[in-house]
Amino acid sequence: MKKLYVVGMGPGDHDSMTIRADRVLRECDVIVGYTVYVELAEQYYPEKEFLTTPMRRETERCRLAFSEASKGRTTAMICSGDAGVYGMAGLILEIGREYPEVSVEIVPGVTAASSGAAVLGAPLMHDFAVISLSDLLTPWEQIEERLEAAAKAGFVICLYNPSSKKRADYLQKACDIFLKYRRPDTICGFVKNIGREGETYQILPLEILRETAVDMFTTVYIGTEKTMELNGKMVTPRGYREMKKEKA
Repeated sequence: MKKLYVVGMGPGDHDSMTIRADRVLRECDVIVGYTVYVELAEQYYPEKEFLTTPMRRETERCRLAFSEASKGRTTAMICSGDAGVYGMAGLILEIGREYPEVSVEIVPGVTAASSGAAVLGAPLMHDFAVISLSDLLTPWEQIEERLEAAAKAGFVICLYNPSSKKRADYLQKACDIFLKYRRPDTICGFVKNIGREGETYQILPLEILRETAVDMFTTVYIGTEKTMELNGKMVTPRGYREMKKEKA
């Protein structure tokens, strides 16, 4: 059976890639991906053939991968983080109906919510929601509704794609929604370039986050009323200590 893998590469550094993902990429004949992700992968697999398309050419990229796999060449479509979280897994499976001769296998990776949380400390120890602020595929009005619902419900909120040149004020708009339900001093954090050169992070109050410039390579975390900063780390308690007190 002809084979196409959809591989989540994790945040970017080779050490954060799963053993399974690394094995698949070493065994495949050709690797297809968005230009930025291919540039990351080339340094680890220089002997492979790479094919790329720029942003907003996702459908073309998927068909390119299927075309290679249809030739009998074991092919990998690479994505940052996890291929099933804002990645290419869904589109590959949709288009895959047109290529019944190609077997598709999804290889999971470490998504930014998890890898960024590890940099900050432990912000996702309780229930949380992940929301993308990109309105390329989702109308901003719908994103606002989701932000409002998540903020009102008391989730820790992890924001993907918080800003870009065309969406410079979207994080500020999101923070304005959060400030309706959370204190200005609510502990928040963000990580830029997770697992890549130039990785930086900051823990700061919500009111300061509102005025902070970020980019599309930043992952943002909005804490709850219980989230705290402990020894330079962002922590949302799970509640274990309170449970012990109640039993006592």
